[in-house]
Amino acid sequence: MDMQGQRQLFVTQQQAWEALNNPDMLKACIPGCDKFELAEANVYNVGVAIKIGPVSAKFTGKVTLSDIQPPTSYALQFEAQGGVAGFGKGQSQVSLTPNAEGCELNYTVHSTVGGKLAQLGQRLIDGAAKSLAEDFFRRFDEALQAQYPRSEVAAAEATPAPASNPATPTWVWVAGGVALAAATWYLTR
Repeated sequence: MDMQGQRQLFVTQQQAWEALNNPDMLKACIPGCDKFELAEANVYNVGVAIKIGPVSAKFTGKVTLSDIQPPTSYALQFEAQGGVAGFGKGQSQVSLTPNAEGCELNYTVHSTVGGKLAQLGQRLIDGAAKSLAEDFFRRFDEALQAQYPRSEVAAAEATPAPASNPATPTWVWVAGGVALAAATWYLTR
């Protein structure tokens, strides 16, 4: 399965990058996510509960980040197992591009699924994947607007961005959030 998309975010590129690297925000925005933990450098353990049609399962897996270009882009690989429900794996590219309204998030995802999920039918899986992606982006946009009201975005654009925390690079959380959303989306396709 292949999916691509873009979303206008009404925050600065730096604010979006930081939000995508906030584990609490990502956990709250990813539908069904109950785990998002650093396992080792650039590798995260994840847990997501998914229900698609008659199949529901808890998927556990990992997300690995690479080609990190803060605060612009990264690549990620993901894999997850859901027991008899099946498995999912794939890769994604994510980029943030500043524009007059804030920044644009672009993503591409390529994934494969197996097991009972693969037997559900492409139409049901595609619909569930799109719904999960929309749910993630709606939640993420709401969380961004709560944290950075639009009036603060203009002020932030006029102020240089502070150096990011080297202990937890922003791109790590961005990649993890997108990876979890993509993994959830792929597993449901």
